[in-house]
Amino acid sequence: MPMAIETPALSVVVPVYNEAENVLPLVAEIHAALGSSGPAFEVVYVDDGSSDETPARLAEARARFPKLRVVRLARNCGQSTAIYQGVKAARGHLIATLDGDGQNDPAEILRLIAALPKGVSPAPLVAGLRQKRQDNWLRRVSSRIANGLRSRLLKDRTPDTGCSLKLFEREAFLGLPFFDHMHRFLPALFRRQGREVVLVAVGHRPRLRGVSKYGVMNRLWVGIVDLFGVMWLQRRMTSPEIASEE
Repeated sequence: MPMAIETPALSVVVPVYNEAENVLPLVAEIHAALGSSGPAFEVVYVDDGSSDETPARLAEARARFPKLRVVRLARNCGQSTAIYQGVKAARGHLIATLDGDGQNDPAEILRLIAALPKGVSPAPLVAGLRQKRQDNWLRRVSSRIANGLRSRLLKDRTPDTGCSLKLFEREAFLGLPFFDHMHRFLPALFRRQGREVVLVAVGHRPRLRGVSKYGVMNRLWVGIVDLFGVMWLQRRMTSPEIASEE
């Protein structure tokens, strides 16, 4: 008789693009952080059309870590598409996301889970709030400008949407309107869905391997353009008050 496959309660979705040097260390760290005290889990890496040795390193990691699954996109589509495809492929009811560059500590996932209110429906988005950013001054300044403008216009009450450490229900995420760069606006999109956002202070680590794929043009200005699209969505959202239900 074939062995039954355990359905995980949690899927950790990690989008990567040309992060060959970070694959094995981070996969091992995720398993070490969740393996002893966390819920039943799987790890879903989404290779966003990498052109370096990332596919080979992921094959090595799969041989060592049976909880690892890999989705490979035929071409580079961007972080939002990679996250969306990872969530679609995930089997867990809860999804945790983190960056593949090693700057997010996987142990923080347990803190996000602990912050998820029990018995609250609909369940909120739990979002990390980075403390003591370990980035260069240009990234910090551009992030501060984009976050300040977004928070003021969308009123999402979230000072740092750029932190990839997030926890949410799979079906809630798949019910959001999908568009490129949507990952930057998850708090506003979840609030539009009638869900709250719980903020958890998390650490931030310096990048030890590889190079960043983001600069001012694809972090600040593109985010500002998308901001107006999210404002359009907010204006067209209605929240009917139910008088009775039988």
